Amino acid sequence: MEAIEFRYDTQLLIDGDDLDEDEINDYITEHFVGDSLLVIGGDGDPIKIHFHTNEPWKVLEYGRSLGEIYDIVVEDMDRQTRGLHG
Repeated sequence: MEAIEFRYDTQLLIDGDDLDEDEINDYITEHFVGDSLLVIGGDGDPIKIHFHTNEPWKVLEYGRSLGEIYDIVVEDMDRQTRGLHG
């Protein structure tokens, strides 16, 4: 079985003032290691972040620095590929 390079599928919503999806995208790209980054929203709407990483807590801490975070999902993709849950 092939090892997964970035183990955790990290998803969250951020509600805050004047959030800019391009700035958030650039910050994550420059400061965190991972792939499959999506940053969607802004202009008064919550920002949704989706990112595969081995350090999901860093993404959550960054999100919390921008505003309120909620609908947080961190899934272990390695466990999923082995047919396990949780």
